[in-house]
Amino acid sequence: MRILVTGTSSGIGKAIANKFILNGHEVIGIDVKDSTITDTLYTHIKEDICSKKLPDISDVDILVNNAGVQNTGKDIDINLKGTINITEKYGIQSNIKSVIFIASASASTGSEFPEYVASKGGMVSYMKNVALRIAKYQATANSISAGGVITPLNTHIIENPKLWNAVLNETLLNKWATDEEIAEFVYFLSVTNKSMTGQDLLIDNGEALKSNFIW
Repeated sequence: MRILVTGTSSGIGKAIANKFILNGHEVIGIDVKDSTITDTLYTHIKEDICSKKLPDISDVDILVNNAGVQNTGKDIDINLKGTINITEKYGIQSNIKSVIFIASASASTGSEFPEYVASKGGMVSYMKNVALRIAKYQATANSISAGGVITPLNTHIIENPKLWNAVLNETLLNKWATDEEIAEFVYFLSVTNKSMTGQDLLIDNGEALKSNFIW
């Protein structure tokens, strides 16, 4: 299948791309940064997801909306409007089988930076709209609301013992997810799953039951 993933330069997006590649799928990545993925099954497009000049990509089977920013002053423009821009171009078409949105646990708890929370909450609502519109193609749309994930974005927390212990204490399982774990869920929801649609999957090690934001 042909898989389109946004935000593949590092972290969760890179892990998602690698998961599909390892399973023999063609992956196209879109990111404003360069990618270090060199597999022959991977094609990288260096572009902003908000661009009105996105390239034409035919026959996308699975779209994974992962690209995003945090507390930049452009969270709503990039995380929400950029995601809508990508989805309307590549996801609403007869070949589509699944659209996945990487949201955030903060979309339901509100425990994050204000514009980031709003962008991810809007993403979950938009996911439901997409699920309604692609059902005629027998396609599914779902979102993953992740809590803490071990990625380069969170290095300043992971490498600070005081902050790291504090955030772990905010979870029931005393840990964060890895980007590979999130990739596994994405693969299941988009490839194995045929019946779950319009749903938001919370993967947060129990953090939402406490929902305090520590930075």
